[in-house]
Amino acid sequence: MIDKTAREAQAIRDARTPFAEALTDLGLMAPFFHRSAADIDRLIEAAVTGYIDSMQEQAARKERTGTALDDPLPF
Repeated sequence: MIDKTAREAQAIRDARTPFAEALTDLGLMAPFFHRSAADIDRLIEAAVTGYIDSMQEQAARKERTGTALDDPLPF
């Protein structure tokens, strides 16, 4: 994200706690313990941006559900 809104910046800060909890649960906190808040925010931002970009790309493509309704009309 470039030029984050105040809400986006707050959401990234709010994500630090669950991010730290996940790192702790996975036994990965040690390498991140002395990282700056800016470094942690960068990781969160990268994950969120990748997720959003993927969702937007997927939304642009028709999703096939496997139902007969997805098949073209035969006439």
